[in-house]
Amino acid sequence: MHIPDGYLSPATCAAAYAITAPFWYVAFKRVERLLHTRMVPLLAVFSAFSFVIMMFNLPLPGGTTGHAVGVAVAAIVLGPSASMVAISIALLIQAVFFGDGGITTYAANCFNMAVVGSLVAYWSYVLIAGQAALESPRRVVAAAIAGYLALNVAALLTAIEFGVQPLLFHDVAGTPLYAPYPLSIAIPAMMIGHLSIAGVAELAISGGLIAYLQRSNPELLACSMPSAAAARAKVANSTRRFWYGLAGLMLASPLGLLAAGTAWGEWGVDDFSSAEARHEMLQASGGIAPPEVVPSGLERLASVWSAPIPDYAPAFLHDLYVGYVVSAVMGAGLIVLLLLLISTLVGRKQSPEC
Repeated sequence: MHIPDGYLSPATCAAAYAITAPFWYVAFKRVERLLHTRMVPLLAVFSAFSFVIMMFNLPLPGGTTGHAVGVAVAAIVLGPSASMVAISIALLIQAVFFGDGGITTYAANCFNMAVVGSLVAYWSYVLIAGQAALESPRRVVAAAIAGYLALNVAALLTAIEFGVQPLLFHDVAGTPLYAPYPLSIAIPAMMIGHLSIAGVAELAISGGLIAYLQRSNPELLACSMPSAAAARAKVANSTRRFWYGLAGLMLASPLGLLAAGTAWGEWGVDDFSSAEARHEMLQASGGIAPPEVVPSGLERLASVWSAPIPDYAPAFLHDLYVGYVVSAVMGAGLIVLLLLLISTLVGRKQSPEC
């Protein structure tokens, strides 16, 4: 679901920034009151978790790959505003340092996964969980459904953004300038895999983690509830065990390399001239071959930013699997540093208890 540079027109990217900016502003203003020392670790651990979990690529039908996002757990524990900030930071580090998602398309990716994903997850959870006790199995079911819905709504938005490009932006001959496949191909190509596999992974992660928190840190589940006055302040410092678990995920992250293929709509410029990659595009797109040449707008915008560590493969490491683990650690570290910087810039303010 990480839309690369070149797949969306400049007009689409500008519209995405214009639409997403108010959500960023409101979310940050609400989170700003919580950006004191005790809250930074809590935000960081959920942002880093999202970063790492997105490195676990899953094989999808058609020979492509997908991934979970971890947005539901973040929204349930942190609330939708803080979740938007946490997921947006993870997506920023991915785009800037690792080339996973574009710079021009950053707002679109954030709108799909961080903004809409957080809102869908949070309100689905609230509506389904109702007034159930924190330890109720109903909350586990609510979290699982919320995760499934959030991921698939985000995937649908991504598919629509891909699919409208050839309709709105093409040359006089009708050749697409950016993403080459229309809605009739983009939506099934994206949704089949996310409805059947990636969404189920998000469902399992969301439900499983909420069940774990019910046993280990039920106070965290109260933080996003309006009636929970002191929960977040009590647990903001208790993130050590989560970092231990996250360290285990980082060590296991090379499992994400086992899934063959490229995520649908994330093919690079060179792939349009590769017989193997073109066959993958054809197989993943309902038997419809991509254009014979790279769409001109896609080719122009694809080089707008060169990430220093593309594809999570540091140049100074020759072992792909070790490089993947190092990238996971670097990404989490960069998230912590960025949040510390933000916290310093806004100053240490006295925040509400929750």
